[in-house]
Amino acid sequence: MREDRHSPFRDAQTDRSTASEVPDTPQTRSPAYRLAFADEEFLCRDELRPVRLQLELLKPEMIMSEREITSTIVMFGGARIPEPSQKQTARTETLAGLSQYYDEAREFARLMTEKSNETGCRENVIVTGGGPGVMEAGNRGAQDAGGCSIGLNIVLPHEQAPNLYVTPDLSFNFHYFAIRKMHFLMRARAITIFPGGFGTMDELFESLTLIQTGRMERVPFLLFGREFWEKVINWSALADAGTISDEDLDLFRFVDTAQDAVEIIDNWEPAPPRDAIPGR
Repeated sequence: MREDRHSPFRDAQTDRSTASEVPDTPQTRSPAYRLAFADEEFLCRDELRPVRLQLELLKPEMIMSEREITSTIVMFGGARIPEPSQKQTARTETLAGLSQYYDEAREFARLMTEKSNETGCRENVIVTGGGPGVMEAGNRGAQDAGGCSIGLNIVLPHEQAPNLYVTPDLSFNFHYFAIRKMHFLMRARAITIFPGGFGTMDELFESLTLIQTGRMERVPFLLFGREFWEKVINWSALADAGTISDEDLDLFRFVDTAQDAVEIIDNWEPAPPRDAIPGR
């Protein structure tokens, strides 16, 4: 509850506390008597989904606004990519070879966070999914620089927890993938994609589609590891087939090092959203 609240009405926190001290009677024990906003069973009903969606949008938004965070650097990438010292634990040789991108992600986050520190952790704040692999490397690099970073975790059927490098009061947990994705992009000044699997592909193409269709302004969109991305996706075949246009291939750039990525971001000239889709 904000200490600077100015209102002639009693606040919700006070009433919730008062309501918990009422006499124990059949009436007060009934679920119907609970304050609606303090009734977890009620809030989890299917009919309350619109309210839960709004709450998941509002909570991180309010906290980041209070911290005056105005821009972020998004880092997407595989949860299974190990740091080089642990690459012997990788389930395939290819995955072990991709461990180099753990270090590149960590270094990239460190370099960008040094710039973020100059703004008091308000601009160019690293944001990851808060998990292991590339996500961990991103938050770790921010910590290396003595700065803050955001982690947007999500509840999955298997047990998990945010990595230990996320700034604790910027560590969020989500139920809805859609709202989590909105928070990834709402403040994005640049989007970086490291090698990964289904989740990374989902994030890559959804973000790229928003830019392609003009729903989002163009920002630096950087794919780390040309060899990986050209092996797993035949980009030119999409253009040759006409399902995308040749101009769509200019919406992203390949980079292989943290320094390359930083230079592109530093020299980026802002571009407005598309007002038409080439090829249509």
